[in-house]
Amino acid sequence: METDNPKQPASLPTLNPVDNSIKRELETLRRKLDIIDQKIVSLLAKRHAEVERVVALKKAHNLPVYHPAREENLISHCRNQGAEAGLDPDYIEELYRRILRQSRVEQTARLARKGVRAGATVLLVGGLGSMGQYFHKWFADAGYQVRILDRDDWSNADKLCHGVELVIISVPIEITTEVAGRLGPFLPIDCILTDITSIKERPLNAMLEAHQGPVVGLHPLFGPTTSTMDKQIIVVTPGRDMSACRWIIDQFNAWGCIILQVNAEKHDEVMSIVQTVRHFATFAFGQFLFHKQIDLSRTLEFSSPIYRLELGMVGRLFAQDPSLYSEIIFASPKRLALLKDYLASLSNNLAMVEKGDKEMFNVEFKKIAEWFGPFSEQAMRESTYLIDKLIERF
Repeated sequence: METDNPKQPASLPTLNPVDNSIKRELETLRRKLDIIDQKIVSLLAKRHAEVERVVALKKAHNLPVYHPAREENLISHCRNQGAEAGLDPDYIEELYRRILRQSRVEQTARLARKGVRAGATVLLVGGLGSMGQYFHKWFADAGYQVRILDRDDWSNADKLCHGVELVIISVPIEITTEVAGRLGPFLPIDCILTDITSIKERPLNAMLEAHQGPVVGLHPLFGPTTSTMDKQIIVVTPGRDMSACRWIIDQFNAWGCIILQVNAEKHDEVMSIVQTVRHFATFAFGQFLFHKQIDLSRTLEFSSPIYRLELGMVGRLFAQDPSLYSEIIFASPKRLALLKDYLASLSNNLAMVEKGDKEMFNVEFKKIAEWFGPFSEQAMRESTYLIDKLIERF
């Protein structure tokens, strides 16, 4: 009777050796691929050389880096070419968007070293803060003379303001109007006064009252960790003498920014939704997880990519300075009123939840889906792209 020997290793299946003729054919195909890859790299190098010529032209004439219509037309053309060649248009689009972004970043880096008004003096009020330091680097690299007025420098305010052509107020929201008033008496009449707060109506009015020269409100929709200004949005709220303010807007254009001009009142109305409610909703979800003492790492083990993405946005908020968000959320009575409406909206759903009323949920869901309209399809495409990227990364 035969018995299994536990010490006897199991026999492995015999792998058929690859025929030498197949090996030779495979090597031939790989060499052809290598040659094609070399040609691709060579073509990218030639494209880069042409980009350098474009940069020189833009630099000479202070033209913006980003040309949305040109890029979208190119992408559409490449998608069509890909489809005709039997390639996946989405693959071609992703490839070319990466190429175009690299081109923009390189152009921005080159153009950043040229100031629209190089040599002009810029005063950063609150220049030791994170955003102040961020703009200090960009202006200094572009050839501007940069001065800083921070909390301990007010005794030298008259000297620091002498001869300046641009003053940027980069201080917490709650003291912006006060700082504008203090600056007023020291400012040259022809210098531009601006701020970079996330609310615009109150600071803009304060600057207009404090300074009789050019005034413009700015709101960078990005933070100090941003490595490039490529396609970053700068909101411009007109104040006074916009023709005199033109050069600073052109400067952000040269750095690759997208300029969005809107009046201060409309800006604050839109940002109440874009920032205030969104940040508070994120805070509330994080607060709920904390009070429930949810095991985050455990939930991620069972999570879909979309949950990881959502939780990532919550974690991102709590990785930053709380005062940054409290200033934004509680910036004005209008924002507080909107938050009350939001909380009341959540409370209105309590009865539905207590009853487990699926029918009511479905009715509300369909009503809201109809209101969202075509944006839902756009959101599906964009979020799917982000999810696919997240899967690739993790």
